Amino acid sequence: MSKRYYTLFLAVVLMMLMSISTAAQERTTIRWFVGLGAGTDAPQIEAQEAIVEEFNNSQDEIELVLEIVDNDQAFGILSTQIAAGNAPDIVGPVGVRGRSNFPGVWLDLTELLESTNYDLTDFDPDLVEFYNIEGEGQIGLPFAIFPSFLMYNEELFDEAGIPYPPRNYGDPYVDWNGEEREWNMETLRELAMILTVDGEGTDATMDEFNPDEIVQFGYGTQYTDIRGRLTLFGAGSFADEDGNAQVPEHWQEGLDWYQKAMWEDWFYPNGVYGGADFMGGGNWFESGNMAMVTIHLWYLPCCTWGLEGVDYQLAPVPSYNGVTTAKMHGDTFSIMESTDHPVEAFEVLTYLLGEKANELATLYGGMPARLSLQPDYFDTIGQNDPLAGRDLNWDIVVAGMAYADNPSHEGPLPNLLEAEDVYNTWTGNLDNDPDFDLDAGIQELIDALQDVFDEAQ
Repeated sequence: MSKRYYTLFLAVVLMMLMSISTAAQERTTIRWFVGLGAGTDAPQIEAQEAIVEEFNNSQDEIELVLEIVDNDQAFGILSTQIAAGNAPDIVGPVGVRGRSNFPGVWLDLTELLESTNYDLTDFDPDLVEFYNIEGEGQIGLPFAIFPSFLMYNEELFDEAGIPYPPRNYGDPYVDWNGEEREWNMETLRELAMILTVDGEGTDATMDEFNPDEIVQFGYGTQYTDIRGRLTLFGAGSFADEDGNAQVPEHWQEGLDWYQKAMWEDWFYPNGVYGGADFMGGGNWFESGNMAMVTIHLWYLPCCTWGLEGVDYQLAPVPSYNGVTTAKMHGDTFSIMESTDHPVEAFEVLTYLLGEKANELATLYGGMPARLSLQPDYFDTIGQNDPLAGRDLNWDIVVAGMAYADNPSHEGPLPNLLEAEDVYNTWTGNLDNDPDFDLDAGIQELIDALQDVFDEAQ
């Protein structure tokens, strides 16, 4: 190659590089923050990087940039970024509790959904409403969800000689006399007492029952705090619409139900029993010594390995005062209100929640919120251990979406982390003190919560 042509070749290459650089500079940068929920494990990181690369190669207007932070540092780092005016554009996957730590920072998607005529018909309307937060708007859309349901040990029901819970929401419970009863918290209580047994085989409905020697319990709300436990009695919050501390009346009724369940009727594990070895050290249902629990979908593939050979099934959550509330865990992606590029961020969001919904939900271990993707999900999860070979009532999981709690039991509270310390400590007293004065204790809880709420002002 002559010097002249070589010089010309270099000039062409330089022009091409400058053109590429200019095109890259003209792209709008959208930052995707991962760390408040799933997405920080090595295989997930690699898969997310591939999704970013695929998106960037598919168009030339947006440059998607992935920011991954370890879970234990994500809260502090995101808080610092927000305070410094350097917040990312999109955050996720993030659950209700993760979003609740940052109230008021999420973009209301309502206008973008309307201006783009975004198709919501593939989502359950109640689930869309789940992400519509009073005072904040539509801060997210359904993505990966974990409905709750009742889970029961068929073998323990068979031993007690009583019929199983109903299979569908709205169905009555048909008891051992063939009589129909509403499937509610009172019916649950009656069954749970029969299914609670001491070392002599006596159940909690009998006069000779020994509460100091219980070897099997009838019911528990597993792996949740007191807000999750009380949601069985209806959705609610420890903060009223003005941000003042409260314990709603139906939650006070729920607290009375739990106190009697632990210390009078004995069918619910108190603090000592709840941590006992024979109760699985906290994994009550897997121990085989718990007849019924309320639990979320994520529990099935992760925490039932010890139930090999044990028959169990899924059933509806019981109602209270005619209202059914099946608490929901749900991950999504949210856009930050501070973004300078809401339209471009929304384009990325719809890519993650649309074209990549199934891939990402599978990656994070959740059930896709899109109705069209759910049949394949249950086929897949049902073929994998520890669920392989079981004919579970998956329909009840889908049906539970219509009863999601709103406000969420993981929803925002003023000074959330301090508030959690307050009500968790208070719950410990309820669970461990048989002489706990509930009426006085409720007022003490309200006062203590109000103190931490005031600190947030």
